[in-house]
Amino acid sequence: MNIGVGLDPTLGLNLEEQNQLSEKAVSLGYQSIWTPEGTGQDSYQLCLNRWRATQKIIPCGLDTGIAVSPIIWRSPMAFAMTGGTISQITDGKFIMGIGAGAAYRSNVLKSVGMKKVSVLALMRDYITIIKGLLNGETVTYNGRAQTLHNGKLAIYPPPLTPVYLGALGPKMLSLAGELADGAALNWCAPEQIEWSREQIETGSYCANRDPADIKVSEYIRICVDEDVDKARIALAKATIPYALGVSIPTEKERRFGYRAHFERMGFTKDLAKLDRMREKHATKEEIADAFPGDLLLKVGYFGKAGGALKAFQNLSKGLDNAIVRVVSSQPGSINSTLNVMNACAPITAS
Repeated sequence: MNIGVGLDPTLGLNLEEQNQLSEKAVSLGYQSIWTPEGTGQDSYQLCLNRWRATQKIIPCGLDTGIAVSPIIWRSPMAFAMTGGTISQITDGKFIMGIGAGAAYRSNVLKSVGMKKVSVLALMRDYITIIKGLLNGETVTYNGRAQTLHNGKLAIYPPPLTPVYLGALGPKMLSLAGELADGAALNWCAPEQIEWSREQIETGSYCANRDPADIKVSEYIRICVDEDVDKARIALAKATIPYALGVSIPTEKERRFGYRAHFERMGFTKDLAKLDRMREKHATKEEIADAFPGDLLLKVGYFGKAGGALKAFQNLSKGLDNAIVRVVSSQPGSINSTLNVMNACAPITAS
């Protein structure tokens, strides 16, 4: 199993601090460094920056990856050009993850001028074109959402970049098994990892692929602090945007995205209770305080540093790439991030 560390903007760290943490990751035994992507700093450049920082410690640098980049901000050719370039510079140490993000919301598609289309069709179009381009093919493809005629990536030799598909539901996981090099999971209980692998296998068998060739990756959120309640609140705040969403979902919206994912894991009643609090205009602090601790510990860890490694190992079962996604109890403090990295360090586990 590859053990990585995930750093994101919520940590409140500048580029120099991120470089320091990247160098530290090498000495702690981490094998890869990952980042998500939003609409802030370009995550491809962050990956390259961090890889170069690790080169100061080991010449080849650590693997680096994005899990995931929402597809609505780039065309398939742009993904292939950028991802292929990073792969070429790092000599194949880069993994590109792409995901639907909030593309299941019609207003999100409308905001970028994309027509309403099924998210599954959208992701099929993107990954088919991107993979073809990165493999050095001349791509002619007519999809429901994306079209490309005689497109070819002018990078030689072809930058054979692994492409992971962000996937939660059965159809998207099956698509990952059919077309992707890996599946990027998120917020999963161990049982959900096993279930996800079954869906991936279904897709791989349909495409006559060996399911062992499709790698399964996941961010596992870890927050440590001697003040356990402080760590709990911090992890709850990190979970809320995913489990609850930015607004109370309609019945239809509950069938998609992360809300559907958390409900598949059995948290329907817990989330409905929190929605009722939101209907009564509860504050974010009140929601975070009321967030069920057992839910948090089912998909992540909060507490003292001494319990973090065992929890991480239990939550990692069934993964090929297990990523310690740092949740800081003190955003802006590099030491708070280091505390998590030290607590879950592979060198400690060995």
